[in-house]
Amino acid sequence: MVSRAERSAFGDWWWTVDRLLLAGLAILMLAGLVFLMAGGPPVAERLGLSTFHFVNRQVMFLVPALAIMIPVSFLSLRHIRRLALLVYAVAMVLILLAFQYGPEIKGAHRWIMIGPLGLQPSEFVKPAFVVLSAWAFSEGARRKDVPGTLLALLLLPATIIPLILQPDFGQTMLVTIVWCGLFFIAGLHWFWVMGLGGAGLVGIVAAYEFLPHVRARIERFLDKDSGDTFQVDTAMESFSRGGWLGRGPGEGTVKRILPDAHTDFIFAVTAEEFGIVVCIVLLLVFAFIVLRGLSLARRSEDTFCRLAATGLIFMFGLQACINMMVNVHLMPAKGMTLPFISYGGSSLLSLALGMGFLIALTRRRPRAEMMDHYGQDRAH
Repeated sequence: MVSRAERSAFGDWWWTVDRLLLAGLAILMLAGLVFLMAGGPPVAERLGLSTFHFVNRQVMFLVPALAIMIPVSFLSLRHIRRLALLVYAVAMVLILLAFQYGPEIKGAHRWIMIGPLGLQPSEFVKPAFVVLSAWAFSEGARRKDVPGTLLALLLLPATIIPLILQPDFGQTMLVTIVWCGLFFIAGLHWFWVMGLGGAGLVGIVAAYEFLPHVRARIERFLDKDSGDTFQVDTAMESFSRGGWLGRGPGEGTVKRILPDAHTDFIFAVTAEEFGIVVCIVLLLVFAFIVLRGLSLARRSEDTFCRLAATGLIFMFGLQACINMMVNVHLMPAKGMTLPFISYGGSSLLSLALGMGFLIALTRRRPRAEMMDHYGQDRAH
């Protein structure tokens, strides 16, 4: 227990963060380890690895993830923006280096090797991009001498063009939708709504015409006879086999033939072993975190905090929705992980950074601190 009278950094943090939000994230992290124990071993055995290879690595990545999320949640607003700028710059440089030095995996150059570990820089671009976009929009609204909207407009193509070239259409779509959401919340005119909607349709048509893997995924989604639909069909079979209460931990069979049982389709594996009821509970946990985050963002009087927190929670919720919708064949496959549930070191560390930003942004801050924050910004 921490006394309200305690004036330490931890005491101030404990009484200003939203502990319900923290509890929701902790539940997801623990659930992720449990569900990965179901989906990870068969994949590891097929690859000739030790049975709990992916589980052990996920635990190993959880330690630095917590070491990122908790300290970041202590940051002031000014330091949040500075860290976001630093992460964005480093990640964009690594994306460019991946084109030249990164290994080609499934036809894409998304990874860069740092010693024995593979890093996906685009994952770290996402939370930093949201914070920087929110910063640009809020500064444009607050100060007439700052071209914030123009900076935000330039930030989008600077971010998505390297992602398209990788190619990584799923991350491009996610970043663009979140950016459009921020633009809408910042108060864009209906003219811009129509323009952005038209540009989005043009982008989807262009991706369909010029990117063969995007065309193949869309055609397989619309017409099963147009190509191999093994993964999606097998995922749907998991739900029918599991029923409402599941077949029991370790009793699933579909995971033994499903290629991405530990990443993209871990939700389907969960359905077979733990049942649709547990999947609904997991969905409710995600919904609670999103609604809690939006509620905390709405309470904030600071435009930057409100925009950045909304963008981060929107990205978190949208990524979860996309993954689950792919698992139940409501969307074409995107190769997107289920936050804190799917296996993946880069994804886990990126989510920890984003949620650290969110916790810091939604902390209760005295008005005097906000005034001091703006005063220091003007001085800089």
